[in-house]
Amino acid sequence: MNSRFLPNALFTALAFTAACQPLFAANNPDKEEWVDLFNGKDLSNWTVKIRGYPLGENAFNTFRVENGILEARYDQYPQFDARFGHIFSNAGAFSHYKIQVEYRFVGDQVKGGPAWAFRNNGIMYHTQDPKTMTVEQDFPGSMEYQLLGGNGKDPRTTGNLCTPGTHVVFNGKFTEDHIINSTSDTYHGDQWVTAELVVHGSEKAEHFINGKKVLEYTGLQWDDRTPNGKGFIALQAESHPTDFRKVRLLNLEGCMDKKAKNYKTYFVKDNPQVCKY
Repeated sequence: MNSRFLPNALFTALAFTAACQPLFAANNPDKEEWVDLFNGKDLSNWTVKIRGYPLGENAFNTFRVENGILEARYDQYPQFDARFGHIFSNAGAFSHYKIQVEYRFVGDQVKGGPAWAFRNNGIMYHTQDPKTMTVEQDFPGSMEYQLLGGNGKDPRTTGNLCTPGTHVVFNGKFTEDHIINSTSDTYHGDQWVTAELVVHGSEKAEHFINGKKVLEYTGLQWDDRTPNGKGFIALQAESHPTDFRKVRLLNLEGCMDKKAKNYKTYFVKDNPQVCKY
C-alpha cells in the first residue's frame, strides 16, 4: 500500500507504532541459550595439540571437518607412536555449565594404538590452559568424561570418569581411583550416542548418556588437593577414529538479578558483573 493514499491520522499512527517497536526481542528468562562450540564447517574455533608437536600444529591432519562432522582420523599416520591428540575449544574457561556432544566410533583403530584405547575417546573438561602443556605431554591435567564403544559382544559402559592429574569424591569418599565406571548401557557398532555433562564448579558433576543419568561425583580437585573448579574444554584423539557432529555448551553462570535484561532462571552461579539493565 502506498502511504500517500492513507488518511493522515492513520499514517501517523502506523509510523508511531513502527518507531516504537523494540530493536531487540525481549529476554525470555526460561529460554536456554546454547552455544555451538563446533560450527559444522571448520576448525576455526579450535586449537589442536598433538603429543610431540607444538600447540596449534594439526599433525597428520588428525582433526578435520567432512560433511559437517568433526573427525579424528589416522589415515595419514606412518605409525601411531603414542601421539595422543586433543582439540581445545577457543571459547575460554568455564566453571558452571552443561556440555552436550554427539559422537560415534567408526572403522578400525590405528595400528600401534594401545589395546585399552580401542573405541576409546573422551571429553576433557576443567582442563589446564593448553598453553601450559609441554610438547611431549600425553594428556592435559583435567577431568575426563570417557567415551567408550562396545566390541560387539561384551558389556562396556560409556560416560565413565578418568582423572589425569585429578581426583574426586565418589559415594561420599575421596578416591584415588583413576577410572570410575558409570551405569550406562553398552553401545556397539557405529551408532550415534549423546553424551551430556552437567558441572557446578568443583562442587559436583553429573554424566548423562542418551538422556539417562549414569554417574555423579563431587569434590573435583587437582592432585595437590586444591579445588578444580574451572577450566577449558577439549575433545580427544586417542587412537580410534571418532566422529563428533554436535558440540554445544550452555553456560550456567550469569546474571541472577531478576530485574536485569539478561537474567536467566537456569543460572546456578551468580555473576553480577555481566548484568544488563
